Amino acid sequence: MVASIEWNIAAPRLVLDSVSQATFGAGCFWGVEAAFRQIPGVTATTVGYTGGTTENPSYRQVCSGNSGHAEAVQVDFDPAKVTYEQLLDVFWANHDPTTVNRQGWDLGSQCRSAIFVNDPAQEAAAKASLQARQETRRKPIVTEITPASAFYPAENYHQQYLEKRGQASCHVGLKPDQSLIDVESNVQGGTSLWQKLSKIGSSKT
Repeated sequence: MVASIEWNIAAPRLVLDSVSQATFGAGCFWGVEAAFRQIPGVTATTVGYTGGTTENPSYRQVCSGNSGHAEAVQVDFDPAKVTYEQLLDVFWANHDPTTVNRQGWDLGSQCRSAIFVNDPAQEAAAKASLQARQETRRKPIVTEITPASAFYPAENYHQQYLEKRGQASCHVGLKPDQSLIDVESNVQGGTSLWQKLSKIGSSKT
């Protein structure tokens, strides 16, 4: 039997001069992408993988925890219609930045909270925004702020995943400082909603 090979080759993207880019990691990228797509001034979104070392990783590789990548959303936006600071507000509002490598039931380093900055201005804005948010939280914010690196678009079926299915969110309804029940994981890189849905789907066939 010949083992199947999963390929994920990043496709080139055309970004107009009048459009800026921002990249955020906040756990499962399905719901995060859906949130940003509702914002006026956001011209395009792409879910993918960044912050790691593996080139052109597949979703399976990212979930293994060995690639170093985070699930992320790359946001194209018109600065004349929406500011980077406003996008940061959307980022904070759509995940829990106080949990390490975890969002709800999604576990693993690929679920880490991260802001991938493209220039010193974005870095300064991200740090100022984090500091302001920290003043409203009891728990320390663990969001990493790091220079943007190669971004690899995820497989096509992940793009606008919820929108294609008429859904708006996949996040578990947890308050930022709400205690989470410890869940043991037998998967090295953790577990994800997608993995759970895949198991459910396979059990029905």
